[in-house]
Amino acid sequence: MTQEGNDMGLELKGLKKILGGRVIIDDLHLSVAPGEMISLLGPSGCGKTTTLRMIAGFLAVDAGQIFVAGEDVTALGPDKRPSAMVFQNYALWPHMSVSKNVAYPLKIKGLSKPEIAEKVDAALALVNLLHHKDSRPGQISGGEQQRVALARALVQEPNILLLDEPLSNLDAKLREKVREDIRQLQRRLGITTVIVTHDQEEALSISDRVAVMNNGRIEQFSTPHELYNAPATEYVATFIGSLNRFEGDLVSGLIQPGAHVTGIRPEDLTLSMQAFEGSHPGVVELIIPRGHFYEVVVKRSDATFRIFASENIPAVGANVHVGIKKSLRYLNGKLVA
Repeated sequence: MTQEGNDMGLELKGLKKILGGRVIIDDLHLSVAPGEMISLLGPSGCGKTTTLRMIAGFLAVDAGQIFVAGEDVTALGPDKRPSAMVFQNYALWPHMSVSKNVAYPLKIKGLSKPEIAEKVDAALALVNLLHHKDSRPGQISGGEQQRVALARALVQEPNILLLDEPLSNLDAKLREKVREDIRQLQRRLGITTVIVTHDQEEALSISDRVAVMNNGRIEQFSTPHELYNAPATEYVATFIGSLNRFEGDLVSGLIQPGAHVTGIRPEDLTLSMQAFEGSHPGVVELIIPRGHFYEVVVKRSDATFRIFASENIPAVGANVHVGIKKSLRYLNGKLVA
């Protein structure tokens, strides 16, 4: 069966999943363009991994349809779908060599030994691991094990590559390097890719678009720039980056009682030792080094401001004045102009 608009690399239409009597995914819709890399981002329990496992075919849907390149794959098992998955724990066979781990799915499909050898070498070359083809997983680093798992997925030549928290077992520095490698490889191959992560920095840095999930639904599916600068809901605004949140309206630079919720990014606040029109007086309560900038916590009687600043940092206990450069405004949880 072919859907209308079959130029989509991946199309999820009205997915629903109930586990243990609880609705985990509820009427989820998502369209991913061919060659696009997207992230499913959200806290534990939001449904992102459940969604990925339904795409892969490891979980049956209770309602809705899944299309890959225009073809309905909803009823197909994982071995019949044009997708491959890299699991969080890599799931490598410790007693097998790297090449045999990568070859395993091709062996299951019954390919000839010469064809398997050729495809395995090509996949290992893609991830720069040909020199480790005869090593066992326990003899290589965590980052290299991750690349073996990636090669095992790529050797199947899938239409859709699915990555379930693939970097969570790596230390921070290696995680940054490996995610850059994955992004470059994905761009070179042009393969449609869905990555699950709870790490917003990872999602924003690696993805063309990010789907922020909350309670089994997608709150917003946008580019990293749009998510940060124009979060469509209050939930997204607080989940992505840091946010100063105040009940009330911003009038002439001052927050006053009102029907809206005002959100202000820490970098959109200014610090001054002198009062000025529309400024908020307060006292510096805490200064937190954040690498190339400082987070300055300013307290006043009825509010706390968190400000990102890189110069002219006042001392703790100093009387300061906080100015607002721009803000976000929400009504009933939705962004308004």
